Amino acid sequence: MLSEDHRDCLQEISNVAMGQAGDHLARLLDAFVILSIPHVAILSPSEIAMAVQTVDDQNVSGVCQGFIGGGISGESMLLFNDTSFIDLAKLMGYEDEVSATAEKEVLIDATNILVGALLRGIAEQMDIEFSFGPPAILGQHQELDKLLSSKHVRWNQALVIEVGYQIENYDVQCDLLVVITERSLHYLLNKLNYLLG
Repeated sequence: MLSEDHRDCLQEISNVAMGQAGDHLARLLDAFVILSIPHVAILSPSEIAMAVQTVDDQNVSGVCQGFIGGGISGESMLLFNDTSFIDLAKLMGYEDEVSATAEKEVLIDATNILVGALLRGIAEQMDIEFSFGPPAILGQHQELDKLLSSKHVRWNQALVIEVGYQIENYDVQCDLLVVITERSLHYLLNKLNYLLG
């Protein structure tokens, strides 16, 4: 279904887009952003928990945002470890105490920045345009398995691009998962075949 060439091509596209998103984030926050190598695989929801790189045994908070364009649809999920909220709020210029409401605002703002930048970078290279749904909080301070439970996840298998971000000298790390539905794979593979051609 997904050949080695397809995977390599998508990994390279993701790498370029991730670099653009990281650069945008670094300039916005005036901080150095450490990036992982993107990981591309066909996964089930239960396999995602094992694939996530930066989240250890701690609780996480997550936001999801749907996207669609060029026959390709899916959702992105941004998963933050729970040690990062005070630092993240500080980086994003929040002056007030980090209440539960402020945490949600910080999560949504970070999602808009990171997801938008990464997906725009991917879309640009593949010559498509994505429309975005509004971000929705998946949950806060929960175990990853609960966050990815069936009430939040509506697919059995999907193509997942996983990217890890860390901010140097701050306790901020997150994983961004771009989940592309099985129904969209045909369109995605056609695009990759064109680029590989």
